[in-house]
Amino acid sequence: MLRPVMSLLGTLFSLLTLVVVVGGLTLGAVLHIYGTDLPSHESLANYTPPTISRIYSAEGRIIDEFARERRLFTPAEEIPDLVKQAFISAEDKNFYTHGGFDALGIASALYDAIKSRGRNVRGASTITQQVMKNFLLSGDRRIERKIKEIILATRIEETLSKEDILELYLNEIFLGQNSYGVTAAAQTYFNKSLRALAPHEAATLAAMPKAPSDYHPVREMERLRDRRNFVLREMWENGYLDRAVYEAERASPVRSVQNGDFEPFSAELPPRDYFTDEIRRQLSEVFGEGEFFSGGLTVRATIDPQMQEAAANALQRQLETYDRSRGRWRGTGESLPDEVLGSETDWQAALSELRVARDIELGGTWYPAVVLETGAQAMRIGIEGIEGPHEVPRSDISWLPGDFRETFERGEVVHVRPVLTEAGEFAHWSLRQVPEVQGAFMAMDVNTGRVIAMQGGFSYQNSVFNRATQAMRQPGSSFKPFVYAAALDSGYSPATIVIDAPIEIDTPQGLWRPRNSSSKFYGPTPLRTGIERSRNLMTIRLAREVGMEVVARYAERFGVYEDMGTYLANALGSEETTLFDMVAAYSMFANGGERVRPSLVDRVQDRYGRTLYRQDTRTCVDCGDARLPPGRGPRIVSDRERVMDAITAYQLTSMMTGVVERGTASGVIDLAVPVAGKTGTTNDARDVWFVGFTSNIAAGCYIGHDQPRGLGRGAYGASMCGPVFQEFMTEAVEKFGGGPFEVPPGGQFIKIDRYTGARLPDDAEGENVVAEYFRDGEEPIFGVSFDGGFAMGNDLDLYQPGEREAVQEVTTSTGNKARVGDKATFGSMSSGGLY
Repeated sequence: MLRPVMSLLGTLFSLLTLVVVVGGLTLGAVLHIYGTDLPSHESLANYTPPTISRIYSAEGRIIDEFARERRLFTPAEEIPDLVKQAFISAEDKNFYTHGGFDALGIASALYDAIKSRGRNVRGASTITQQVMKNFLLSGDRRIERKIKEIILATRIEETLSKEDILELYLNEIFLGQNSYGVTAAAQTYFNKSLRALAPHEAATLAAMPKAPSDYHPVREMERLRDRRNFVLREMWENGYLDRAVYEAERASPVRSVQNGDFEPFSAELPPRDYFTDEIRRQLSEVFGEGEFFSGGLTVRATIDPQMQEAAANALQRQLETYDRSRGRWRGTGESLPDEVLGSETDWQAALSELRVARDIELGGTWYPAVVLETGAQAMRIGIEGIEGPHEVPRSDISWLPGDFRETFERGEVVHVRPVLTEAGEFAHWSLRQVPEVQGAFMAMDVNTGRVIAMQGGFSYQNSVFNRATQAMRQPGSSFKPFVYAAALDSGYSPATIVIDAPIEIDTPQGLWRPRNSSSKFYGPTPLRTGIERSRNLMTIRLAREVGMEVVARYAERFGVYEDMGTYLANALGSEETTLFDMVAAYSMFANGGERVRPSLVDRVQDRYGRTLYRQDTRTCVDCGDARLPPGRGPRIVSDRERVMDAITAYQLTSMMTGVVERGTASGVIDLAVPVAGKTGTTNDARDVWFVGFTSNIAAGCYIGHDQPRGLGRGAYGASMCGPVFQEFMTEAVEKFGGGPFEVPPGGQFIKIDRYTGARLPDDAEGENVVAEYFRDGEEPIFGVSFDGGFAMGNDLDLYQPGEREAVQEVTTSTGNKARVGDKATFGSMSSGGLY
């Protein structure tokens, strides 16, 4: 009896041994097959996840952020235990004890799947396995992927610590709403830091990895609450929460940013504008888009928020003033269907979905609104985000011609802003529209190149095209200083006499007869008067004397153009450039002739704090000297290249000061400190400019239609861009100060007659007297006139001193009337600036 039993046991043992051996060999073969061609798990030790790049103002405030995956990397030691415990309870309660995979969990999931005949298929992946799947493998559910996942999980457990693995997981996991990682998700859902999260909020985040779209905090609130409470129960059962805390947290409502319970983090950021978007564009070119959008860069911008607001308001105010003077209504071009207008809930929802500008703060916030009804004396409107219907009185739109009720249609989407009384109380709503005319403004420090303000149009949300850096426009007469600078550096002086008389040039396009804006001729005239009064004919003769090749190389040296054409018309600013380049070039006049490169960024650092770019390359000689006496600043050594002689720079600055004091900008620019500048108005006033500077700030403005066409009667650089410059620089001077332009050594002042160029005694006084600065050792030659190779007739009707210098009203090529001089006989693109 015993022998058969022993024989049976022996047979069973042999079979069991055979099964174990075969199973072991099979498992070994499977592990060998699937484990020989796996991605390197060791690379995770050096993994750098894509993170948000942030832009900070000069004061250290976050003003914008850019990312394809919104992630804020947080080291494991800075992630609170509460957050770790929530995710471990939700995803892998045995995380700290298993070796990479949970055999019991896999068996339980397999049993449930078999028992339900495939209806209850759930994952049994550990956190380590999920890290492998997210980083190194695909997301499919094939058995081959699962095997590879387990193999890699066991390997990574031997390479990294549990905390390192948890760090990778909590920073990589997708948690919905374009949030990757727990830090970004805490900000997205609760606008809180990780340490500020309550247990029920940490549990809410831990509920998300299962399927973020299935647990939306608004659409699927009940489902999210159930999943959150499950996580809280697991945390209690695992000993992370006591019963009292568990019960209290379980009873907490589901609150989120998406449900309106918290202000969104984005509400703390200013609206994206031209400045930060230009930083994106420039740094994407330098570092590549991939690095900029995922490299976690820290960018310290040069922007001054106060000056940026001043620039935006000054430009917007002038554009709106011009637009209203045209008396035409265009609106937003958007409208709402009649079926939503009967319910406030419906039209509010429909308004919120429209893409219209919401970033305008001119005279108050501009709100999108919809026309509900037009009456005899008022228009009833619904305003986005403001309860109840409101009215715009008919008197508010008296600037529009035509019948009140015919101009506007029911359902039309408009902009409105509140109008306040002098006491600051609400008076009524005022109708507004984004102007069709556009423009740009920019200001920078003339010594460091730091751009403190840049406005590339009326509204970034209305048009992202940055007209300060991307719009190529004719600078017109604002280019003339470069012609005069080339002449001054070529041996001419402010007292040099140039003939102002008619010119005829035979070109392939026909006979070109350039004119002065006033249509008058002035005969022999000093250079100073030529630039102050913006004489076209003098500028052309001077360019001919100096040589257009010299002028072109000079403009290229200043960065106005890369390869300037050597046509005489280009001396009048007919070749296109950008406001960005023009303001940078004028800065070199202001700082004494040294090259300065405009920069929107002070410093760029990578995710580890290493400096990748620093704008200021100057050397501080004794910044580290502890023995530096009190009250004495450290010495800063500049490495800037000189682009023009310092005396030339001062002579030109002095002449451009005359533009403001008695020339084409007189009566418009009036600051508390010395200021120099130049107006520019192209043919038919297609583009109007003013670029100017004080001793420390250079700024410029241009205004024109995106598709160039005449701005109409009364449109000049002085009348349109001058007020923008004046408004901005008034605030800039108040903040940054200013002073006399520095007189370089190596010269002497000599008094001359500004009308004739004749030398005057040192004690001469009067309106016609001006003190010019001449180089030492260069005796000025008086009484010699230059005609540029164009003869002057003897019977010209010349302008007489004391005669009123009027600008004539003429008919333009469009049939409109404009106060400009006769234009060239062929296209404006080659005839350049007039005034």
